[in-house]
Amino acid sequence: MNILVTGGAGYIGTHAVVELQNAGHAVTVLDNLSNSSEEALARVRRISGTSPAFVKGDIRDRDLLDRLFADTAFDAVMHFAGLKAVGESMRQPLRYIDNNVGGTITLCQAMDAAGVRRIVFSSSATVYGDPETVPIAETAPIGEPTNPYGRSKLMVEQVLRDLSRADERWSVALLRYFNPVGAHESGLIGEDPLDTPNNLMPYVAQVAVGRLQKLSVFGDDYPTDDGTGVRDYIHVVDLVLGHLRALEIIAEKPGVHIWNLGTGQGYSVLQMIRAFEAASGRRIPYEIAPRRDGDIAACYADPTRAAQQLGWTARHDLARMMQDTWRWQQQNPQGYRGE
Repeated sequence: MNILVTGGAGYIGTHAVVELQNAGHAVTVLDNLSNSSEEALARVRRISGTSPAFVKGDIRDRDLLDRLFADTAFDAVMHFAGLKAVGESMRQPLRYIDNNVGGTITLCQAMDAAGVRRIVFSSSATVYGDPETVPIAETAPIGEPTNPYGRSKLMVEQVLRDLSRADERWSVALLRYFNPVGAHESGLIGEDPLDTPNNLMPYVAQVAVGRLQKLSVFGDDYPTDDGTGVRDYIHVVDLVLGHLRALEIIAEKPGVHIWNLGTGQGYSVLQMIRAFEAASGRRIPYEIAPRRDGDIAACYADPTRAAQQLGWTARHDLARMMQDTWRWQQQNPQGYRGE
């Protein structure tokens, strides 16, 4: 198939492009490079032997999208483009609604005009809000997301559901991520935020190589075993392989399909620090800081539906996630900017 990958120069997007190309798909990347690097796509070529077509642009640019769809007969869109930092979304809610929701609406309008009605959407477990129980299955009630980032994901899900109800030709996969970590085994591509990391593992890795002094652990008084937040961490390659399976399903079955992509195992912040120290041989200094607005105590998946319907399960364990994260950061202490 010929696939348009929005946000394809970013962390998850580049790993998806590698696996799509390895599976024989033709790929075009659309990315505005606001939190990514064109160098990442050069690394993709080194891994897969093929360069995806690249268009620098924004999903909110309807004229650009119309030209793109006119020039290439796409079979589907894999939609990663979006802002993703919980803390930042608390400070800049309008920016998140404009980019994540407004951008997706513009993208879908252009897709519909071009007759391209298959989309795999990068959603989030934040749509469940503060869950009543864990693990979380897809049948769990949609909660009130605790931050504007999560609300933007839920709004997009609702838009796509309404679109499918209005036009049965649409095929939609809503993939609710838990916490992607790790990197490609080559160490050539990985997570490289342009500013101070907002997510745990890139922050830990940058402390390990000396770019940052110490880690702040936001809260040690949650109702968890060690008081720190518990999350379901999933290797990024496992995550994107779930996307490829979802793409196959929606090519055959119209309608809206929802899958959690997680391991089903929760780890606390302190457990993650210890696991990274074991993989890297480096001590990670940290301090306890106040809870961060928008965070919750625990969130991890029930991945049963993905196993049954997609034939997909996460295969990389925590040790492998940490080893691959460390290999990426050790080989690229300044990220892609070291080139």
